[in-house]
Amino acid sequence: MSYPPRGRTGRPGDWNAEPGTFWVYAIRSESGGVIYVGQTNDLAGRLRQHNDPDANRSLYTKRFTGPWILVHQERFSTRREAMARERFLKTGRGREWMREFLQRGASPPQAD
Repeated sequence: MSYPPRGRTGRPGDWNAEPGTFWVYAIRSESGGVIYVGQTNDLAGRLRQHNDPDANRSLYTKRFTGPWILVHQERFSTRREAMARERFLKTGRGREWMREFLQRGASPPQAD
């Protein structure tokens, strides 16, 4: 998959950030089962980056084979709130919460 040329921000030209909307998300490698937690203001664009072998903004997910699928998302109105939730989900208690959440059989949410 190729992307349009990058602008001065380093983001793809099709990046569709929605003002005042920030996402905390968890993706899972379909081949390896590894979970990655991150935050962004364009969930669909960020998922495309994680699955693009030429993108250089997702170094962690490049170490593991994909494809990466969305398994959890939470919406916030400020980046500060999203970053706090992301930090929690990366702690031991947060990873435990995510494991239990996914084991309950929650269906993967769909990105816009």
